[in-house]
Amino acid sequence: MTVSAANLQRSANFSRCRRYRYALWRRWGEGDDFILLVGLNPSTADHRQDDPTIRRCMGFARDWGYSGLCVANLFAWRATYPRDLLAADDPVGPHNDRWLRRLGREASLVVAAWGNHGHHLNRARRVSRWLPDMHAIRVNRSGDPAHPLYLPRHLNAHPWDGYTEHSETEPDQALSRPSPRRG
Repeated sequence: MTVSAANLQRSANFSRCRRYRYALWRRWGEGDDFILLVGLNPSTADHRQDDPTIRRCMGFARDWGYSGLCVANLFAWRATYPRDLLAADDPVGPHNDRWLRRLGREASLVVAAWGNHGHHLNRARRVSRWLPDMHAIRVNRSGDPAHPLYLPRHLNAHPWDGYTEHSETEPDQALSRPSPRRG
């Protein structure tokens, strides 16, 4: 499904200093259903411009039949490179936890997609405890949910129970089956 620029609604929530991005929305359908994709940290996308990761995530959400996408992150600090994120004094941001909890309650599907750097400040484990019914598109060998940018388009989200010892998800597991939709 292709979305024309005229039919795409874009918005984002930033801190006043614009160094933190708490949420980025893209809506192309009329329904209230949306995917919350939780990444590592925001890069260059904003309320006007997409970056390659946002375009890839929009493709997954559209292909799975959702009307919109919201991208939030473990860390709200805007940085293109992980080294810049790791050097930040407060990479989480003053309002990020509140945004993640709220968006997690409102989303139709929550997809973890932060890659291998989510363990900084034990952030991935902490956030994964708050968010309900987590899913992943693919799980890396490390047990972390894979970053979506280079994943094949045909993949679907599947249940991921976080960092428990009894995880049903095998490393590098990716399923090609219909994505679950919460009602």
